Amino acid sequence: MPTFRPVSYKDLIRVFAADGFRCVRTEGDHMVFTKPGITRPVVIPKYNSVPIFIIKNNLRTAGMSRERYFELLNK
Repeated sequence: MPTFRPVSYKDLIRVFAADGFRCVRTEGDHMVFTKPGITRPVVIPKYNSVPIFIIKNNLRTAGMSRERYFELLNK
C-alpha cells in the first residue's frame, strides 16, 4: 500500500471531484466541497503542498477509504 505524501491542491480537487464532490464556494485560499449524503463539507486549502494531516482529515470527513483515495489519485 502506498504511503500518504503531501500533494498539490489541484490533485486533491481532482480526487474529490472524481468521487462526486463539487465546489460550492471559495473563501479566500480555501475551497469548500459538498456531496449529497455527506453532512460536513470538505475544505481544501489552495496550497502547493497540502499537508498529510489535512488530507487524512478530509478523507475522514468524506468517508473515503485509503484505497479509494489512492485509486483516484493515480488515475
